[in-house]
Amino acid sequence: MTTTSEPAPQPRTSAPGAQHRTRFFDHRIPSLYAGRYRIDNRQTLKDVDGADRIVDATPQPFDVVQPRFSFDPTGINAQFPVPDAVGTYSQTLAHINLDAPGLPWARLLGDGQPGAVPWMALLLFREDELPEDPYAVGLVKTGTVRELLDGALGAGAVPVIDPESMRPDEYDEQCATVLVPAALFDAVKPLPVEMGYLAHLREGGRPDATRANSTPEPDEGELNAVLVANRFPAAAGGRHVVHLVSFEGHDRYLTAPAPTEGLRLVSLVSWSFTTESHSGVGFGDLAQHLAATIDPTSDEVIARPADELRLRVPLQAPANPSAPQAEALSRMAGGAVALPQRLETGERTLAFYRGPLTAQPAQELPPPAATRLDSPGEALIYLQQYGVFDTSYAAAFTTGRTLALADAEFRSALMEFRSAARTAARRLASHPELTARAATALTARHLTAPLAFEAFDRLLVDGDTRSGGARLVQALDQAGPQLRAGRRRTAARARRSLGDARAVLAQPGVAALLTQAAPDPFAKVTAWLNALRRLELLSLSHLVPDPRALPEESIRFAYLDADWVRAAVDGALSIGVGHTLDADLNKLATGGGPVPKCAVLINSSLVPNWPNTIVTAYKGTEVVEPMREAVFGTEIRLALFPEVIDRFELAEPPRGLCFGIGDLGTIELREITGDRIGSPMGEFPPPPPADDSRFRRFLRPGGRDVLNVDGTGDALLPALSRAHGLEETERISSAEFALQMINAPQAQTFSRP
Repeated sequence: MTTTSEPAPQPRTSAPGAQHRTRFFDHRIPSLYAGRYRIDNRQTLKDVDGADRIVDATPQPFDVVQPRFSFDPTGINAQFPVPDAVGTYSQTLAHINLDAPGLPWARLLGDGQPGAVPWMALLLFREDELPEDPYAVGLVKTGTVRELLDGALGAGAVPVIDPESMRPDEYDEQCATVLVPAALFDAVKPLPVEMGYLAHLREGGRPDATRANSTPEPDEGELNAVLVANRFPAAAGGRHVVHLVSFEGHDRYLTAPAPTEGLRLVSLVSWSFTTESHSGVGFGDLAQHLAATIDPTSDEVIARPADELRLRVPLQAPANPSAPQAEALSRMAGGAVALPQRLETGERTLAFYRGPLTAQPAQELPPPAATRLDSPGEALIYLQQYGVFDTSYAAAFTTGRTLALADAEFRSALMEFRSAARTAARRLASHPELTARAATALTARHLTAPLAFEAFDRLLVDGDTRSGGARLVQALDQAGPQLRAGRRRTAARARRSLGDARAVLAQPGVAALLTQAAPDPFAKVTAWLNALRRLELLSLSHLVPDPRALPEESIRFAYLDADWVRAAVDGALSIGVGHTLDADLNKLATGGGPVPKCAVLINSSLVPNWPNTIVTAYKGTEVVEPMREAVFGTEIRLALFPEVIDRFELAEPPRGLCFGIGDLGTIELREITGDRIGSPMGEFPPPPPADDSRFRRFLRPGGRDVLNVDGTGDALLPALSRAHGLEETERISSAEFALQMINAPQAQTFSRP
């Protein structure tokens, strides 16, 4: 894709640009929490002569009703991972999206807890952790609220709820519960302050770019409450279950050890999914490896040299190459390989060969080569000074001819078209009156219509229009005397020659008309040749003659040699050519579709593992759509483009907005102020070291992969706050924390300056 004078595409890792607006808000604290209330009204009557009289009105009780022990599942907007999903989720924090934006803050968690702390949280459990659900499939104990509070649903401390806060009808509601052992609960429970950061509001809306001078009020119809789990699924894989639990009546155990019998928690929602074993290599790792490598001396990520991004065999050139060596290096730098060759005389030598893809723009062929090729020998390039051949175009001719001979349908269509076009050309040469007509008046019907019938029809209508058939009557009257006199009239037979038929092809409009002599076969021929121009009929060995040019886990850019493709087309059309007229008729089929101008080849496990990877190419600022995309085997992907592109991007398949860490063991810091809110600021934590252990320091000890949001030790929240330049006592908000934890799809960009 690059020349020696131009820089190779340079790599850059980023996240794909957002296509819609998403805003985050901290919380929604209600004006009145869910619960039971009473309105008391007292009036005081002032007595001018005596004591005041107090009149108490009848108390007016009322309830603020919100879901407490269960809620309608239709109120769930989204869950991630989706229920029963199977995938690699070990770097993702599960979350749930609720339609009711104020539900997590609808009631106080407990006495003394701030309103920003929700009363519910999302907990994730693995197999063999919950005694009543050892396979993590979502089993729960169900019963009435009364049975729960009475301890009739099984072991575990039940929530302690003030009876005066209970409505009578609540006791008969059905609820689902789960028993969490004490040690497990203490290991995975979020702190109240962490619960405030693991819940936020999300708004999706119009793509207005969230500018500082454009901060519209939240769209109530687009607001959702989001709760995020504080624990990562196991990297080893396995089944997991997620429970949205209520901590009402259990809030004291969030900061104190759980009772030895464990806790029986109300499960408002639960779902399960399966995560596959994570090898430690993800999309970001693989995509970055295509473009960059690790400097062994500094452990820094550096861009690969430009030569490594070109489709050619790596070379170790001598310091001062001789003239023959320089010639060989020049051809191999363009993508050619040296292969053994045996000449017709039996001699053995070396020859250069390359396919249609070149590492540098192919040199223009000299003018004599602009004519069509009739044999592979005409396409051989002889390097007389060194006594070797370049067989690239000769091999292209032979390849096209071999492909044509192997396709019976194409052969039949080509022969049928040529036969019909030959007949039509000879007819036009035999009847000058046809070719004398204006090109616009000549139609395909004249190529096949019975001319004798047409001549008889003209004989009937020629002459005086008032007495049609005058010429016929006159001819009949004269026929008898002429026969008796021995005079016979014989029509002059036109002599048809090959030269006359070839000359007809040069007349205006005739060439286009001959393609209509057999329209269906001609359409098949042109469609087949267009497929050849798009390289659809070629195998990978034609495109990459030496596998060293496209090693495992690599990306290569290449130009397309239009002359190589033209030689292959000439070879396909060379079958069945009996004389020069057939060769001239071949020209009618050579004006097909365009030839691609550049190609991108990827040999990577990205291809089978991320089959929906988004490939985008740019010419300047315009997107260039690929002419063709194909997969060879399981791990090699080809993309052909009609223009030489300036930028190429590989983007991870889109997914729902989720939270977690990236494939490189980091998160993407994002702006939280100004007019670029959400714009990337770089990876966090910064290197070194460049491995997935960077983020593990923010996990709680104990090996359960629980995120230390704001607990003791090395907590994530203060580290993120410091990264944004805040003082030691300051913290980013829950909405800003959510913005940092977005696990966006990764992208890798290659660009030419």
